[in-house]
Amino acid sequence: MGLPLLGATALLLLLLLSVPPAGAAVPRLRVSANFECRASADSTLSPPRCRRGAPGRSPLTPPALALSTARLCRPSLPCQPCLRVRLALRAAGLRGLQLNFLELGSNRASWLQVWRRHRAPGSSPWQVQFDCFPVESGRQVLVSLRTVPDQGLAISRSHLVTAEPPGPAFTHAWVPEARTIEVAVPEGPALMVRLCHQLALECEELPRPFHRQVLVPGGHRVSLPYEFLVPCLCIEASYPQRDSLRSKRCPFQEQPDAYGPELWSSVRFHDYSSGSKDQMAMALSASCPLRPRATLCWREVAAEAAPCHDVPNSTASEEEQVYTLDKVDVHPLLCFRFSYGNSSHVECPHRPEPAWNVSLSVRGLQLRLHLTSSVPASFSAALCQHRAGQCEPEAPVYTVTRPDGSAPGELALLLPVQVLGSCVLVWRSDVRFARKQLLCPDVSRRHFGLLGLGLALGLVLTVLLLNCRAAWRPPAGAAGGRPVLLLYSPDSEEHLGLVCALAELLRAGLGCEVRLDLWEAGGVGRAGALPWLYAQRGRVGRERGTVLLLWSRGSSRLFRLWRGGEGGGEPRDAHDIFGAAMACLHGELGAAGRRRDWVLVYFSRLCSPRDVPRPLRPLPTYRLPQELPRLLGALRGGRPGHRLRGRAKGLLHRLMEAEASKEAAGGSSGGGPGSPLQPPGT
Repeated sequence: MGLPLLGATALLLLLLLSVPPAGAAVPRLRVSANFECRASADSTLSPPRCRRGAPGRSPLTPPALALSTARLCRPSLPCQPCLRVRLALRAAGLRGLQLNFLELGSNRASWLQVWRRHRAPGSSPWQVQFDCFPVESGRQVLVSLRTVPDQGLAISRSHLVTAEPPGPAFTHAWVPEARTIEVAVPEGPALMVRLCHQLALECEELPRPFHRQVLVPGGHRVSLPYEFLVPCLCIEASYPQRDSLRSKRCPFQEQPDAYGPELWSSVRFHDYSSGSKDQMAMALSASCPLRPRATLCWREVAAEAAPCHDVPNSTASEEEQVYTLDKVDVHPLLCFRFSYGNSSHVECPHRPEPAWNVSLSVRGLQLRLHLTSSVPASFSAALCQHRAGQCEPEAPVYTVTRPDGSAPGELALLLPVQVLGSCVLVWRSDVRFARKQLLCPDVSRRHFGLLGLGLALGLVLTVLLLNCRAAWRPPAGAAGGRPVLLLYSPDSEEHLGLVCALAELLRAGLGCEVRLDLWEAGGVGRAGALPWLYAQRGRVGRERGTVLLLWSRGSSRLFRLWRGGEGGGEPRDAHDIFGAAMACLHGELGAAGRRRDWVLVYFSRLCSPRDVPRPLRPLPTYRLPQELPRLLGALRGGRPGHRLRGRAKGLLHRLMEAEASKEAAGGSSGGGPGSPLQPPGT
């Protein structure tokens, strides 16, 4: 028996303490009842909150209606008198009640309804308290009560709200050089004064060591220090007695200095941004109840004084002081700009390391981008030229992808050098908001010579391709170039450079529709190596095209591994395109013997006829660059002219010499597979 009685006593004490004493100020309209309730009011009253609690220190005997004067002190508004209503009703059959108010003199009328949320048979009498109905000082108010449903009970009362004495008087002066506010108390009784931050429902004390509540005798003054000059900084004075009248002034709400850097210094930013979720998220803890607007901006360098360029249409969503924006490439230089009034502040992610990095190197005719990423992502790059202080990307755009489920590692991207002094813009292309990173190649010393040689060869390539197009223009009514599927083994960068050069020659010189996995890394990643290869093989067969197999010594080694001649190892191709191609070719040779639409090509500098496996020797075979004219004639279905024969042969000789010069200057490149390169114009 003792424990239940003790628990009930503690609950009753808690409920009694939750109700403000008779003289305490009321911060907002509210209803207290001894049952689960909800409340509604007309448009002249703020929506009151209804909560369960003991409505008063001593319950009334039903039926009863009692009125008294209280004070309503809403945030940022001066206190005003109001009418507190207490009532008691027998609960039998009641669903709700309605109070009607009429302020005599002004004829202002309002109503309030209180409803029981759940039926409770045999419940105790209703005890309800309403805090409170705002009234002008010196007015008389009529209050009437009726029940829902109507039980014939009608109770009316009137109350005269007497004039409220003024609060404590004081004067103040702002001393900015000392970062203090000086408060002077006139002759008379002593006052308790303090500085506080006006929040939604109360004026909260300043953090230590700035919190001071000082008793100032009449005729004296005191200097109160503050930490930050903010709009919600207020001065509050009261008499020493408990629940006495208070006076409060907030002099900085219209002060421009309160909306400067100190406002943002008073805010604590908590960064919850996540690169793995592609989301920027920051939470604010502020001295003042701020609701700033947050948008994205980006900086060129990591310096607080550096300008931050706005990103259009990038407003973050806000919920309970937490600002979030999705589909963002989280980067230390991609920041939130918080704006409030005429003031703004830039806050960047607190994590110093981005989710990905990129570096640039010069390789003869090409710029090579090395990308490392800790998250699955797609990256795009484009060449750009500096004009009027800007470097705008130019077509084409090159793309490489690290798909979901793949292990972290390095990705590579090859871009052709078109103009001396070209720079590269790199960005994540699988998100909505990303900062473009600018990289410019080092063209000093030997890099300048190699880049100049590459550009000269590029110019030669352009002239020869124009001549090729003139000499090889198809006859009127003839269809365009047939599709060519290029297959190869990625055993060296030298080989890949020649593969790309030949592919570009076929595409630009003959108008062939070249299908190359280096140009379609995204499609290969989405479909998979085998589905992509068989889809391209089927298309080539339907359109009477050609499968061009570029052979090398590395191809021979991978072929033996594929056949299991050296232990059954797996080919080291990133997408396993070579292994899929061998499986495809093996099946076709076994079913139909020699296939006319398969052609084998090898570069004399990188391979010899002995490196071609015996099962593949029945295929039409061409040695480059010596037999380039014959290859072009076979692809076109006729014999090329002497003009193209000589110039195309010289072109590949020059390209191979450039590769040899690059190797001699920079050392052997060696290494693994090349990088996905999108064709120009896509």
